[in-house]
Amino acid sequence: EASMYTYPDVMVICGDPASPEDDMVSNAVVIIEVFSPSSKNYDRGQKFQYYRMLPSLKEYLTVAQDEMHIERYTRRTAQEWILTDFWQPEDSLELQSIGVALKLSEIYRRVDFTKQ
Repeated sequence: EASMYTYPDVMVICGDPASPEDDMVSNAVVIIEVFSPSSKNYDRGQKFQYYRMLPSLKEYLTVAQDEMHIERYTRRTAQEWILTDFWQPEDSLELQSIGVALKLSEIYRRVDFTKQ
């Protein structure tokens, strides 16, 4: 068990939090991290390594803030994750674990990349 705590940008929990008395959630189904160029290596690397220890986690997303790009990691087995990249506005990002699908154009609807 990890002795470090991390806080995702977004998480989806099905049911009640596993440890509400500890202010700790250990049963997230989906975790989403919005990363900047300076945080992407940590979010894809060590942070994702900690999140993979959660048996409940089925999907992990990294969302770029400086370009239209989302990576979806889907758990196949305890040791195997499948990576799918989404780059195009018409790409449909499906989160099978919670039955939601969104187009990248909807996710990035109010993002102006020219102001960065």
